[in-house]
Amino acid sequence: MDLHGLATLALRGLDPEDAHGIAIKALKMGLGPLAPPDDPILATDLAGLKLPNPVGLAPGFDKNAEVFGPMLRAGCGFVECGTVTPLPQVGNPRPRLFRLWQDRAVINRMGFNNEGLEAFAARLAAHRGHGVVGANLGANKDSDDRLADYTAGLRRLWGMASYFTINISSPNTPGLRALQTQAALDELLGRLVATADSLPQGVAVPMFLKVAPDLEDGEAEAICDTVAKHGLAGVIVSNTTVTRPPLRSRHRDEAGGLSGAPLFDLSTQMLRRFHQAAAGRFLLIGAGGIASGADAYAKLRAGASAVQLYSALAYDGPGLIVRIKRELAQRLRADGFRSVAEAVGAG
Repeated sequence: MDLHGLATLALRGLDPEDAHGIAIKALKMGLGPLAPPDDPILATDLAGLKLPNPVGLAPGFDKNAEVFGPMLRAGCGFVECGTVTPLPQVGNPRPRLFRLWQDRAVINRMGFNNEGLEAFAARLAAHRGHGVVGANLGANKDSDDRLADYTAGLRRLWGMASYFTINISSPNTPGLRALQTQAALDELLGRLVATADSLPQGVAVPMFLKVAPDLEDGEAEAICDTVAKHGLAGVIVSNTTVTRPPLRSRHRDEAGGLSGAPLFDLSTQMLRRFHQAAAGRFLLIGAGGIASGADAYAKLRAGASAVQLYSALAYDGPGLIVRIKRELAQRLRADGFRSVAEAVGAG
């Protein structure tokens, strides 16, 4: 086990939110791993973004855009920071983050705790050119106009973020998931596209929608039609789930969104639904329960052009990223694929 793996083990004895804070500080001090060059087979294009590999860091880890540089150097093909809201907010009361050791899962009810747009923007502006860094946009809990919160984020970070993700699927902000309904989503995306069209148009900036895995029959298809109508680059499938498969760990009954290994099957099934409903009209990013190259490969074959992970890092440390990429490259070659793109939807 390397030094970073030992550090991960040491942090396991701490409160998970405290451990996360220490990890962020360590990365800011330059104590993160340095990944070797990527296997050329992993290079891919995501809505015009040139990625050295398709394995990205999901939002929630780097909420305030503090360590995207170290995480890119640790091997991530892209990093998504946030969720960021226009105004700073403290989120829900602690404890609000729980490790489910026996299930290799996490339950969180953070509530979009972050330092707000201004702090986020200052860090992005000071560190351009690191690679592909996305911004995950959210709405303040007490906002009078949540749609305006999303357009405010888009305006403030325009020209700084490589892409934007519209997060309407967190279960920890009351009423937020109602924006996934067709009429509300149509209005939101219409306002966002109009806002983007009014901003300087140097390089195209992709916009993605992040959805929940807990959609009812017909909802995925309706979302796909709305996303295609407004010309978004794609959909990220999926956020955490409020459902509870059989779990063994003592924190299994905590309220909040469940992520990690138990989410893999549900999120991959939803990914397949979106792949079928999208019918090639836009791209998909797969998230939820990825902890190995086999998991990442399964997401690609289910229709994802790239993947994101976070929860597994709490158990395996940042060295997991390199292992996933190595295993993914091996699987691509073993099945005769010459690129990531060739494997997308092949399953």
